[in-house]
Amino acid sequence: MEITFAKLQGNGNDFILIDEHDGEIIPDEMKPQFAALYCDRRFGIGADGVLFLQPSERADVKMRLFQPDESEAEMCGNGIRCLAKYAHDAGYVKESCTVETMAGIMPVTMGYDEEGNGFTATITMTNPVFDRSSVPATGEGEYEETIAGHTVYAVNTGVPHAVVFIRELGAVDIDRIGPAVRNHATFPQGANVNFVEIGGDGTLRIRTFERGVEAETFSCGTGATAAAAVANHRGFAGSTVEVETNGGPLVIRLGETTTMEGPAETVFVGTISF
Repeated sequence: MEITFAKLQGNGNDFILIDEHDGEIIPDEMKPQFAALYCDRRFGIGADGVLFLQPSERADVKMRLFQPDESEAEMCGNGIRCLAKYAHDAGYVKESCTVETMAGIMPVTMGYDEEGNGFTATITMTNPVFDRSSVPATGEGEYEETIAGHTVYAVNTGVPHAVVFIRELGAVDIDRIGPAVRNHATFPQGANVNFVEIGGDGTLRIRTFERGVEAETFSCGTGATAAAAVANHRGFAGSTVEVETNGGPLVIRLGETTTMEGPAETVFVGTISF
């Protein structure tokens, strides 16, 4: 038996994609274990998560994301761009589409550059909500907490996020502070933790400790959106914010709608043989 997969990445946030557009490939009860097994970077394919592309009754396509700890995430900004690229290349969608996620339906516009090379997608994201009760968390109407000696802002951009502003991003001990914030009682469902340095020109640099991966990733799209939203909310940045992740830049635009723009790339395709 063989299972075909694609490996894609968006700003270094990488995913295994299983195409279930025409029918189930991995039974639902096996999807968490499949993710844990094949996301392993030494004994598996290696990825930050497994995307399952499925048909949808409410949108053009449906995305499910299972993470290395066997949890299912509500959504993922970089993951949507990767899934949209695959769906576009496979002919399932055209230059615009909608993607069903556990966090709602996300509109996407996308395309290649004039040379037909670089692929870029813009996602209309869940508008940020600035209170801990929406994360969900304790303390209705509040979104600021002191954890591990740092001021932490809670915001939901489709998934729960914590934002911590840091003077020197390179000096932060992300492996120590990240888990302390991620597992704090303020976040009953856990949270992705974003450490953010503000540039003189209003740009942001960010490092993210991701829930479900339980480690730092090269990029987090919902995290970049959360960081930009809190920075704007606190008066540190404007309504269009360039966020520099370890894997490259994302552009966040805030207003009546919130959008995230960035690249996606197919790394390779392959088969798993049993």
